[in-house]
Amino acid sequence: QVNLMESGGGSVQAGASLTLSCARSGGNFHNYAVAWFRQGPGKAREFVAASNLDGAKTYYEDSVRDRFTISRDNTETLIYLQMHSLKPEDTAMYYCAVRHTSFPPRRTEDWYDSWGQGIQVTVSS
Repeated sequence: QVNLMESGGGSVQAGASLTLSCARSGGNFHNYAVAWFRQGPGKAREFVAASNLDGAKTYYEDSVRDRFTISRDNTETLIYLQMHSLKPEDTAMYYCAVRHTSFPPRRTEDWYDSWGQGIQVTVSS
């Protein structure tokens, strides 16, 4: 397991953009499948986006596919979730999650073995 920390959340108006970051202590994300999940008020945690071990392949939940982008920086020390055209229904606690593996990432939270503490994103109409 690795220690992860999210940053970049906040409160914005509908239509705005935010970029979340996820950093790990003591290393990088090379050979890690990485993902973002979110949990809205009164809802179960749900898959948002993921990328495979080198970031070449990405996967998205349908409602964010054309608005969110998951990526990692060139040094693979940060994972990003760029969020555009935010909607009130995007309001949630956002979590980054990783697993050291060569297999494609899954959309189920129990597959990931390291999680951040989460960061709040609030979108008002």
